[in-house]
Amino acid sequence: MAELLKGGPAAKALTEKLSARAMALREKGVVPTLAIVRVGERPDDLAYERGAVSRAAKAGVEVRKYILEENYVSEELFDTIRQINEDPSVHGCLVFRPLRKKEDEDRVCAMLDPAKDVDGITRGSLATVFTGRGEGFAPCTAQAVMELLAFYGFDLTGKRVTVIGRSLVIGKPVSMMLQAGNATVTMCHTRTLDLAAECRRADILVAAAGKAGVVRGDFISPGQVVVDVGINVDEKGNLCGDVAFEEACEKASAITPVPGGVGTMTSTVLCMHVIEAAEKTLR
Repeated sequence: MAELLKGGPAAKALTEKLSARAMALREKGVVPTLAIVRVGERPDDLAYERGAVSRAAKAGVEVRKYILEENYVSEELFDTIRQINEDPSVHGCLVFRPLRKKEDEDRVCAMLDPAKDVDGITRGSLATVFTGRGEGFAPCTAQAVMELLAFYGFDLTGKRVTVIGRSLVIGKPVSMMLQAGNATVTMCHTRTLDLAAECRRADILVAAAGKAGVVRGDFISPGQVVVDVGINVDEKGNLCGDVAFEEACEKASAITPVPGGVGTMTSTVLCMHVIEAAEKTLR
């Protein structure tokens, strides 16, 4: 049976370190603060918000909510972003997406100060990920993958890693971050020819395709480490990942569960980015 790489212990350990850093900031008169911008009452947004607020309280991060109605006027949203950009007491901003209008989302991503973009949605943050320089931050889920692997002691140097997924939210940034950790990375997607063969060649497999059960047991090689980033709902209404979990467990040496794996780390990474942003204001 594969070892379960649970996010809970990793999140707890990181939160304890963050709490100490937040306390040190408060002693210097800086209260690490996160602004949450949410439109409407989508259940998935509310669920993530509850988790983020709970984790922020444990990490010593203050949260301010900016809530807009579903029928908001675009300028209301833009004024909110301007206000957050100009407020020195706010160190990070999380904007729930997708927004009602694609053009609004594009403009928000262009407007938000990269120094406060703690979830990696701006071009400045993506430039930071791809160049290793800049004020922005990696997308929280991509960073959560890296934090989880580090917590469980996996040395990436020289390892072959296959990433399934090419989005700017997970696939592309996590591939760059894995390379920065000295792994040799192969990027794949759902249209890759003989995807199973590409996956079997890897020492570590990161599944971020956004499609339930796309990774079957025959994709896994004995002893492989499997990181399942997918969050999907199966035909029974249960949360599941991109990996056929039971099949993968028969071969993999270690695997992240869904739920309870990478997703559990994401809100903790969000708090880490807020604290890092607050620390930068003292430099």
